[in-house]
This record gives sequence, C-alpha cells and structure tokens, in this order.
Amino acid sequence: MQRINKNVVLGLLTLTSSVFLLFQLYYYKYYLSPKNGAVFPKIKGSKTGQDSSRWHVVRKFLGLVSSHHIPVHLIDPLLLGLIATDLEQLRAFPEGSRSECRYFCAPRDFTAFALLDKTRKLETGLFRAAERVGFQWLKVQSKDPRLEGMEDLLGTEIPLHYIFRLANHAIHVVVFYERNGNYLWHGQLRLKRHVDRKFVPFRKLQFGHYPGAYEKLELQSVSLDGLTVQIPKEPSRFLEERSHSRFIECRYREARSFFQLYPDDMSLDAVEFRKKAKALLHLAAVTLNSLGVRFWLSSGTCLGWYRQCNIIPYSKDVDLGIFVKDYKPDIISAFQKAGLPLKHKFGKVEDSLEFSFQGEGDVKLDIFFFYEEDDHMWNGGTQAKSGKKFKYLFPKFMLCWTEFVELKVRVPCETLQYIEANYGKEWKMPVKEWDWKNSPPNVQPNGIWPIDEWEEVIQLY
Repeated sequence: MQRINKNVVLGLLTLTSSVFLLFQLYYYKYYLSPKNGAVFPKIKGSKTGQDSSRWHVVRKFLGLVSSHHIPVHLIDPLLLGLIATDLEQLRAFPEGSRSECRYFCAPRDFTAFALLDKTRKLETGLFRAAERVGFQWLKVQSKDPRLEGMEDLLGTEIPLHYIFRLANHAIHVVVFYERNGNYLWHGQLRLKRHVDRKFVPFRKLQFGHYPGAYEKLELQSVSLDGLTVQIPKEPSRFLEERSHSRFIECRYREARSFFQLYPDDMSLDAVEFRKKAKALLHLAAVTLNSLGVRFWLSSGTCLGWYRQCNIIPYSKDVDLGIFVKDYKPDIISAFQKAGLPLKHKFGKVEDSLEFSFQGEGDVKLDIFFFYEEDDHMWNGGTQAKSGKKFKYLFPKFMLCWTEFVELKVRVPCETLQYIEANYGKEWKMPVKEWDWKNSPPNVQPNGIWPIDEWEEVIQLY
C-alpha cells in the first residue's frame, strides 16, 4: 500500500513539474520583456554590439503576414538608405550574410512597411494571430477621399495605418491606395480621441505626418540579415520621392458650396472646352515629365482646382508654372513634337520668360517661368505691341501633389496665399472679364524691353 502511494506521489510531482516547465518555456518565448535580456536569442554569428531584439520583432511580423498571405514591402527610410549603399552587393549575393545584423538591428523605434490596398486581406484573423504571438496592435482609419464626389458614400472609412507593437519595437504598416491619376496615395495618421497617445512615440513615425503621393513601384526580393524582404527596385528613387511626396486634397466640400452659389456651366461649349483643356493638360504633363521638368498648376488653372475642383470653363487656356532653374532648352521642341506649335515666346531665360503653345481649337497652353528673390518669387509678362514688361509678385512657396482631372500634378502647398496674391481676397467670386495687365493685385510695371532686343524677347508665330 505504501509503495503504491509513493508511485502516485512521484507521478503527480513529475506531471506538475512538466506542466510548470512547459508554462515557463511558453512565457519565456512570447511575453518576457527584452529589457531583461532574455526574450530574443542572438542571431547566429557576431552582432558587433547591435541589439538583435528589433530583428526578432521584424522576423515575427514577416512570419505573421506571410502565414496570412499578405504581401508587404519595406519602405523604412533609414533601412532603405543603408540598402541603397549596398544594393550592388545585395544583388550580387542574393542570399546575403547571416553573420552580421547590419540592417534590422540598427537603432530605431519603428520599422516601416507598405501594404497595397488591393492585396489587403481580412483583418480579424491577422489581428488574432498577432495577439497570440505577443503583438499589440492599432488600426487608424479615416474617410476615403476617393468617394468625396459621391454623396451616398460620403463618410465611408478606410484603413490608413496599422501599428504592431512587441516589446520595445513597433512595426508601422502604411496602406497605399491606387488613385485615378494612376499613382499611389497614403493618408495622414490622425488619432481619434479614444486612442492611447502613449501606445508608441507617434511623432517619430516616418510616414503619416501628412498624406503622400508616389509613382507605382517595381519591387525586388532581397535577403537582409537572413530575412527575405521585398524592397523598391530603386531605393534611392523612392527616398527622393518621399522627400517631395506631400499631397493635398481638392476642397470638395467648398467646391459643392461654390456651385450652390454659382451653378456650374453645363453648356455644350463649356463641356467641350473642359474636355479639350483636360486633354491638353494631360499632354503637357506627359511632355514635361519626359524631360524631368517640374511644373505646377498656375493662374486660372490653379484657381479652378482650388475653388471648384474643376477647370474654369470661361478661362480659355491652361496655365502652368515652372521654376526657371528647371528650364531646359528642349522644352519647345518637345512640345512641337507632341503636336503643339509655339504660339509666342516672350522674354529670355534671365528675365520674364514665358511660352504659349496652341492646343486643339482655340485652347492654348501658357507656361510661366518663376524667378526666386530673397523674400518673394515672381513671373513676368510682356505686352507685344509696346514692349512693356510686367512683374507678378508671389510669397515664397513649396510644391505639393494633388489630383486634378484624373491627373497627379503639383500645386503650391501654400495655395491660399498664392491664389490671394494673384486674385485678391475676393477670389471666391467668378470674374469673367480679366485684364492681365491691370486686374491682378500682384502686378507691377517692370520697365520696357530695349528695342534692339525685341527680335529676341518678343517672338510671335
């Protein structure tokens, strides 16, 4: 009887010890803080003092999305900067090196990945799986700007950002959406009232401070620190795009209010003009983009975008601005090859340069070159019959992306100041009679071209 009791006791003790040991292993693997130095084992080989905990968070995240068939690609600026310097070596040795953690162990609070909306899968299963392996997560969503023109769909929200936090590192997933202008867009990260502001150091995020617009990407697969990752095929180009990616949306709500006061002109002539102006703008964009020349919507075209999200039907032209420092001698020949003959050329590169090209019918394309001074910018104007010069002053501005007539184009970021400089405080009111020499509040006389220069600075075709 005593022997049986002893065996039972020993069996129970062994079972209890085994269960406790399994619990310790499970807790060790998934929940123990890296501050104790025990969560993440070191990567095989020397780390030269780098913290491998970040590598383990990235590995766990990549395993998570892979198991749910969700393709993501790396867009982290710090890591892409490192990759850009090593790109040739990474292409030559696609298996990479497992002996040193050069990339994912680099000091940082976040690792940023991108997710294309059309590849986004059901969220519920992903979030549950993330929680099972120790991640805490946050989803940030907002209204879909692509639906602003659809009254019955206004207010529909879409996911914009996901954050997955584990231990002392976080994964920031930026959701990119395809827009009508055949480009990719991501939204701003705006926290709603109930969100814990201490969830992560949001101010340190590399994406989400403002919306961004990018060209569509080609991706390539590389091995980084023993992990297979998708990256932009040209990391340096993506980083350059990011530095100028800020996007501002058309003011759809204000446009609707404008048309309530001033009903839109839907006459056959207006519809036909807008059709031709849209085609001309698209052709101009293709031509200038092929030359690598930055341009933006200017004058009446910019006013139409800002005030009514459309082309002003009585403007009769398309207006673009170009910084004179971006001037290229082959601009004229490029437009002529595109089927747009030169109508006039005023000024010279050093002073008051402007081009006008003839589009379809009576629609023309005007290109104004802008000059930068210490405290302002300006473009010039020339009266052909008298040789008089005019100068239009603008406060300094930077360029942002927007979408206009199904095209990704630039506009001045400080659009209101730009519009007010050119059209005054009453810009909201339509004005059909406009004298380019007297009506703009920012115009001022700028002398007269010397007669011996007229042949060069006043060319009519």
